[in-house]
Amino acid sequence: MTTHRIYSTAFASVYPLYVAKAERKGRTKAEVDEIIAWLTGYSPEALADQLAKGTSFEDFLAHAPQMNPARSSITGVVCGVRVEDIEEPTMRDIRYLDKLIDELAKGRPIAKILRS
Repeated sequence: MTTHRIYSTAFASVYPLYVAKAERKGRTKAEVDEIIAWLTGYSPEALADQLAKGTSFEDFLAHAPQMNPARSSITGVVCGVRVEDIEEPTMRDIRYLDKLIDELAKGRPIAKILRS
């Protein structure tokens, strides 16, 4: 079985794309960081450390301090695929993050994005 290319991609190469997408829509890097912290449990310092190390996306998620158990409440479509229907756990977590960033870029209030 082959793994998807995104797994070995450095999270640091994807992170600026998340920030740029949010900023194009008037949101902030701090909001992106808040979403990542909510999903993964990374503190700002730990996130900066992971970005500096060039950690792969797969390792970034696998070694996350505390994946939020409420992430299973994230539903919807990303890239034409329903996130709740993705069976492979790492890909599902990647798509959860994609979905949260999409919601941020669409102007959804941060409290609703974080399922508060």
